[in-house]
Amino acid sequence: MVGRLEGKIAHITGGGSGLGDAMAHLFASEGARVAVSDIKDDVAQRVADSVVSSGGDAIALSGDVSNREDCERLVVETVEKLGGLNVLVNSAGVTPRYAPKEWDFEKTWDFVVSINLKGTMLMSKFAVDQMRKQGSGSIVNLASIIGLVGYAQGISDGFNPYPHTKGGVVQMTRDMGVALAKEGIRVNSLCPGFTYTPLVQTLVDDSDMHERLKSLHPMGRLGNPHEIANAAIFLASDEASFITGVNLPVDGGYTAQ
Repeated sequence: MVGRLEGKIAHITGGGSGLGDAMAHLFASEGARVAVSDIKDDVAQRVADSVVSSGGDAIALSGDVSNREDCERLVVETVEKLGGLNVLVNSAGVTPRYAPKEWDFEKTWDFVVSINLKGTMLMSKFAVDQMRKQGSGSIVNLASIIGLVGYAQGISDGFNPYPHTKGGVVQMTRDMGVALAKEGIRVNSLCPGFTYTPLVQTLVDDSDMHERLKSLHPMGRLGNPHEIANAAIFLASDEASFITGVNLPVDGGYTAQ
């Protein structure tokens, strides 16, 4: 049976862990040649090696998505090493918990914005330049339910940059989706609910917070990375050929309340 991404070349940022890791494995299993990129070259290489050992086709690249030159190079290296670029998944992301404790609120805000929002824009810009040459392409952004609704009371003080950036990704997806539609380039985003990844590990380590987070989802649980990856491969593939500018919740009913 032909895979859903057979013959496609995909680049997944933040591919060294969490959702990016799950998507790299699933995309490769569906026939894509995958460039796994991460700011940490060793984790990108680990995932690429795992994909290859499972029978897939993958390479590892390293770069910082908040750096313009790195983003341009990541696209160039993908094209040079794999022969093109059909799918970009902007999975690289951080929360304020990734910032050093000594940073003040402004420096932390700038840090999260530079990766979650600016990084998505930069990678998309250079990917679109390549996709235009090819006449088509698909971009899947990783937004969040917290880009669609506010945090539940008591979780944020209102100045948390994570929802600010994910709300920006939601609107970027709409705007790019409309602007690029006639060029054959589709742009969509996933809005996951709370999912078991390193991004939320410190929250689930707190048993009371873990139970509260589960209770906020009508299904009574958090998501698993493969459930988000399944939605990503749909949006990336030709199965979603008439879908663009969409921000798809994959959230166990969280945003339907």
